[in-house]
Amino acid sequence: MKNYQPLVVILVALVSVSSCKKIEQVLGISGSQPQIKSNRYQNTSIATGWDIDDNSLNKRRIGEQIPAGMIFVEGGTYTKGRIQDDVMHDWNNMPTQQHVQSFYMDETEVTNGMYVEYLDYLKAVYPPSDPRYANIYKGALPDTLVWRNRLGFNEAMIENYLRHPAYVIYPVVGVSWIQATEYTQWRTDRVNEKRLEDEGYLEKEVRLKVVSREIEGNFSTQAYLNNPQEVYNGQMESLAPDQNNDKSRYAKRGSGILVPEFRLPTETEWEYAAQAQVSDTHYYTGRKKYPWEGDRTRKTKGRDKGDQLANFKQGKGDYGGIAGWSHDNADITAEVGSYAPNDFGLYDMAGNVSEWVADVYRANIASDFSDFNYYRGNVFTKKAINSEGKVEIIRDQVVYDTLPNGRLIAVNLPGEVKNIPLDEEDTYLRPNFDRANNISYADGDGMSQKAQFNGGEDSRMYNSPQHSINRDENGKILGGLDKSSNRTSLIGDDVRVYKGGSWRDRAYWLDPAQRRYLPEYMAANDLGFRCAMTRIGSKSDQTQIRGEIRKKVKDKERERKGR
Repeated sequence: MKNYQPLVVILVALVSVSSCKKIEQVLGISGSQPQIKSNRYQNTSIATGWDIDDNSLNKRRIGEQIPAGMIFVEGGTYTKGRIQDDVMHDWNNMPTQQHVQSFYMDETEVTNGMYVEYLDYLKAVYPPSDPRYANIYKGALPDTLVWRNRLGFNEAMIENYLRHPAYVIYPVVGVSWIQATEYTQWRTDRVNEKRLEDEGYLEKEVRLKVVSREIEGNFSTQAYLNNPQEVYNGQMESLAPDQNNDKSRYAKRGSGILVPEFRLPTETEWEYAAQAQVSDTHYYTGRKKYPWEGDRTRKTKGRDKGDQLANFKQGKGDYGGIAGWSHDNADITAEVGSYAPNDFGLYDMAGNVSEWVADVYRANIASDFSDFNYYRGNVFTKKAINSEGKVEIIRDQVVYDTLPNGRLIAVNLPGEVKNIPLDEEDTYLRPNFDRANNISYADGDGMSQKAQFNGGEDSRMYNSPQHSINRDENGKILGGLDKSSNRTSLIGDDVRVYKGGSWRDRAYWLDPAQRRYLPEYMAANDLGFRCAMTRIGSKSDQTQIRGEIRKKVKDKERERKGR
């Protein structure tokens, strides 16, 4: 019997190489790709034995490209909430072991330039001169009056900080949590719109024609995935080229083209990313005080020895040190990326501006209920279905919300999917959740041991004032402040966590574990944000990541020996 084994091996190798090249051409990526262990996964379903012509299994096994402007953060375990000092005696952070799934995070905070791009888009697509859209642009504007001080002169910052070219790469401030969340949704849609153009699912420069108003309507990722014919006010059919190269007319989630949503990082993600303990010997003890090595805020060696490692307030009346030397080169905010990054490659995770995170604030972390991707703030929704059995798309209307401070903000724009809370049919007999709104779960609600069962709504642990501000037909604010004398707390479901120290804070707040809170509709001149995105698929490229970690550990050891 002849031995055909070498020939078979050669043929299999050729098929594998050809398949990988084809995938690279389809997805527009290059370089080495993860190898599939068995040839059975190449073109045949291991479940049914059916042929798979579109290589969908191969596509699912190819690692994601890192989104523009973002850094990959490999997930892992760490000690959350281990603060080094508690001089404020807040007692709002207890050490707990948590595990974080891998994710991506913006390399820097969102800058003025990035946010102005968002504002310019809204102004072009939804012109304020149109009565239908009069409050969309206005509701997205940062509050520049946050720079005012009763006994300070900062008027130049009100006029110049957001739009002057000198501040274009400074972190945006004066943005509320709600505004930051709306920005993340807009960014998701713009990135996916561009990707569809690049892959041939949209005609070239459609997005630019939307801005110039040659095309009516807007692009929404969720609308495109659920009811694509309704996108661009029902013009999608004419804007999606016929596909004759084994593509369907519309991209699906399974095509791997559309990116997951941009969002605010959770508090657990932010703290984990700020600590960046991947190359530190304090990994399991949680004793790392700052995003950098050591317990000092100045460089301890080299040509820049003595320089500050972050932008923060060094003492009473001292926001930048003595002129000419021993300073942090900033009196207010500084250009993003002005200081060295941490071991993940993230800039300004301590100092410059504090940052919004996604979580609702509570004084305790209910780690007994969750130690994986911990997050408080879940309000589960579902997509509304219209009379035709299709996902309902909002057309020719804007859904506004009047905030407790009287500002109007658009929570749904034309062309977006309408979401509604889950009902009893969706939660019936589910072991993992039993309601749509889980913000107060295990912390002051009726099922919590902390609830005060004295009867009535005001017996809740977090019975904060419930303001209800309305406007009359002329747009004038009608008083609706909750003046009840039975309220015992300012902490409610609309109070969000923010992390990190800022240019106005002392070094105490630079500890990544420190946490503070502010109502989601308020803003400050030392508070910004950055975006995050969940990594889809494997935890990491282990070979590459482990090699980088080993290198960092060796570099750290050399630094210690050189001291």
